[in-house]
Amino acid sequence: MSLETLDGPTRALVSLAAAIATGGEPSVELECRHCLDAAVPAAWVDELLLQSVLMIGWPRALTGAAVWRRVGAPYPEPGEDGTDYGRAAEWRTRGDAVCRIIYGASDQRLRDNVLALHPALHAWMVTEGYGRTLGRAGLDLARRELCVVAQVAVQGAERQLHSHLRGALNAGASPGVITQALEAVRPLLGAREAEQAASLWERIRK
Repeated sequence: MSLETLDGPTRALVSLAAAIATGGEPSVELECRHCLDAAVPAAWVDELLLQSVLMIGWPRALTGAAVWRRVGAPYPEPGEDGTDYGRAAEWRTRGDAVCRIIYGASDQRLRDNVLALHPALHAWMVTEGYGRTLGRAGLDLARRELCVVAQVAVQGAERQLHSHLRGALNAGASPGVITQALEAVRPLLGAREAEQAASLWERIRK
């Protein structure tokens, strides 16, 4: 998929991703209400909340989900709930495909680096992270990657931000869209994190 413009719903979703990563409940509520006002599909927000577990952990993901329900968001329709571990082989295959898209020519190097840290980290990354979670239907990969960029930027996670800025490009987000997404979340970044994100993106675009 190619994402050439940062439309209103996508901008609102990415801003919510950054707010969830900050852990500030008033900010999360404000951005949840912006999502409702911008007619962001509820399924997009639900998928953001699920993938937030990977990027920022359970406490902030659960807070985001609680606020999203509190502002009146509908409960999700029945679908893939991730409990059928008989699908693990399918998740692994799906995860392999998602990794290849996001990391492109760097995919094998990334896998080798993670495998050298611990074999379980590699297995969980591919099967649980990219297959079971980021490979789900409900939100396209370009928008998923923009949300990942927002959340790792908030955390100042330089290596991951570098990887996922490139990943957003590989997933189909145009350079202009990524620039606009970074501008949208800048108010939620600390000074150091904002400078880091701008510097990394400038180097990648050259």
